[in-house]
Amino acid sequence: MISIEADSQLPVLIQGGMGVGISHWKLARAVALAGKKLDQPVLGVVSGTGVELLLVRRLQDGDPGGHMQRALAAFPYSEISEQIINDYYTDVKKPPTARYRQTPRPSDLLSSNSEYRRAMNQLSVAANFVEVYLAKEGHNRPIGINHLEKIQLLALPRLYGAMLAEVDYVLEGAGIPDQVPGVLDHFANRETAQYKIDVIGSKERAEVTFDPRELDEGSPTLKRPPFLAVIASNLLAKVLVSNRVSGYVNGFIVEGPTAGGHNAPPRGKFQLNDRGEPIYGDKDVVDLEQLATLDRPFWLAGSYGSPARLAEALASGATGIQVGTVFALSEESGMRSDIKEQLLRQLADKGALDIFTSLVASPTGFPIKIVQETGTLSEKETYDDRKRRCTLGHLDQPYLTPKGTIGVRCPAEPVGAYVQKGGDILKTKGSICFCNGLLTTAGYPQQDKLGIEPPVITLGDDVRSIQGVPKKEDGSYNAEDAIRYLLRDHIADSTA
Repeated sequence: MISIEADSQLPVLIQGGMGVGISHWKLARAVALAGKKLDQPVLGVVSGTGVELLLVRRLQDGDPGGHMQRALAAFPYSEISEQIINDYYTDVKKPPTARYRQTPRPSDLLSSNSEYRRAMNQLSVAANFVEVYLAKEGHNRPIGINHLEKIQLLALPRLYGAMLAEVDYVLEGAGIPDQVPGVLDHFANRETAQYKIDVIGSKERAEVTFDPRELDEGSPTLKRPPFLAVIASNLLAKVLVSNRVSGYVNGFIVEGPTAGGHNAPPRGKFQLNDRGEPIYGDKDVVDLEQLATLDRPFWLAGSYGSPARLAEALASGATGIQVGTVFALSEESGMRSDIKEQLLRQLADKGALDIFTSLVASPTGFPIKIVQETGTLSEKETYDDRKRRCTLGHLDQPYLTPKGTIGVRCPAEPVGAYVQKGGDILKTKGSICFCNGLLTTAGYPQQDKLGIEPPVITLGDDVRSIQGVPKKEDGSYNAEDAIRYLLRDHIADSTA
């Protein structure tokens, strides 16, 4: 059993790992530095989703500040670093009308071509290393990384890359992350790991393998970071601490249905409200007393972005809270500044934003929170006017072809292509290309013959909590402002 070290202080506040490039290294590092300055136990978290795309696009934008090259210089496999820089770096920012260079796709890991597999593995390892390395640079405070379990094809290289950078916590949800603890154990000992992949239409799962020694025979023994599983039910928590799971789950993040991003599907009778959103009931409420009997620390997430809600969480036996939405609109988040400013103005003027829980938008099949905003993919006219594309493939779903081989498809890709691959045309209606849309939200849109994919924004229901954060004259606030607000009672106690 590998437990959280007894002398380590567990975080009271975890900053959520959000989107593609929203919880980027600058936000996680700012959270960590603010925690150090205020002497408060906080955990900065980078999102590991799409970091492969972020790395190569930052390099093609001229690598402002030289951060990508500096981190790649610290990457232990110099030949891989040099290859990535040679392939993608340009010393001047890419013109807005020029295309970003195409990158390997996760589905390359299913290829019989070893060169395709190697290129995707190496890029993913390096990109996850870079994001964690930069977040940890220049301080000794903990940094975590958050991954989506649904992106199973990249499960192994992304974990190994984060561990190479000595990540302090791994968080994972949007699926059943029962394989992650065992993988962490294997990689800590420089051992080969396998990961089983869901295949639509097949009774058996496929499997991908990653051997650290393929990168270098001298691959080091690594620190095994604590693993925090994101859960929405007592049943999943029990499964994750059972003998069926290889490796130790160190704690839980209990995410309620009002949290931003992906949500677990309702567990009770399927019902919709007048807007077509899923209705959650008593069966979707985690029994915290029962959870406490599993003898693991847990954090509560989903509308906990206020000092009062933190006090409630602690009184219920939680170690603390995870908060995402408050940090998503902070100065240091990776969301485009014009989008942040627009949302903050609306909050100031109207006191709320329109958040819709969509059952069809995410190719993962999970419900997801979408901000209803003009000019984004939430708007029917904007959605209908653009041309569908599938150029990145991070949410591709493996499926069994009639020939018995494994193909990949995505309900957000062009309808004809999806149907030709055996997909149900009904699943394409309203499905959003989150790969391209989220990159646009973060300021890295692909310009091609189809134009630019409009942005898509996801926040939690409790956006009003942002109003409690003290603002500057222009209505903005930074990560430290958010932490001072959320932990104001703790800060007052520690200075009393």
